Amino acid sequence: MSDNCFLHALNQRVSVPSKQLGEPAPDPATLLRMLEAAVRVPDHGKLVPFRFLQIRGDARHALGAFLARRSRERDPHAAEAVIEKDRLRFSHAPLIVTVIARLQPDHKVPVQEQLLTAGCVCFALLQAAQGFGFGAQWLTAWMAYDAAVADHLGLGQDEHIVGFIHVGTPKLQVPDRDRPDPAALLQDYRP
Repeated sequence: MSDNCFLHALNQRVSVPSKQLGEPAPDPATLLRMLEAAVRVPDHGKLVPFRFLQIRGDARHALGAFLARRSRERDPHAAEAVIEKDRLRFSHAPLIVTVIARLQPDHKVPVQEQLLTAGCVCFALLQAAQGFGFGAQWLTAWMAYDAAVADHLGLGQDEHIVGFIHVGTPKLQVPDRDRPDPAALLQDYRP
């Protein structure tokens, strides 16, 4: 791939809203190829401070039912529309890849660097999905930070959800949004 093709691909990245992602999802072999690309991230100390949990098929709806119950526990006065939104969060895209940070707090590599590595995996997975012709969206929301959800998904004590990467076939072409001007963000260091 020439530099121009590579930069063109990077410049075409967009998030496709999860509600606009349908079948087909990547098959298991394609998903593994996507994950092979996603794990090629900076990783100080070669700790591999991340893992994946895929959510497909009926498991998406079972998770949605759990989230609706948990949402009601968190706020007994929540409107039914809020509860229903949580119930349906994982029902749109046919595949959700949960990127989980596996942090080692006592390691010489700072926890923040480990977390950044896991975040890079999320972004690389978005790029890989698009490279294979799929759409994807990186989402979190309250359930990414809720201890009961982490327990329900089988996370360990030093594991944290970094993102739910919703993947599927785009139902429509998403218009690009305004992007920041990098020249306006760049400064020179002047000692």
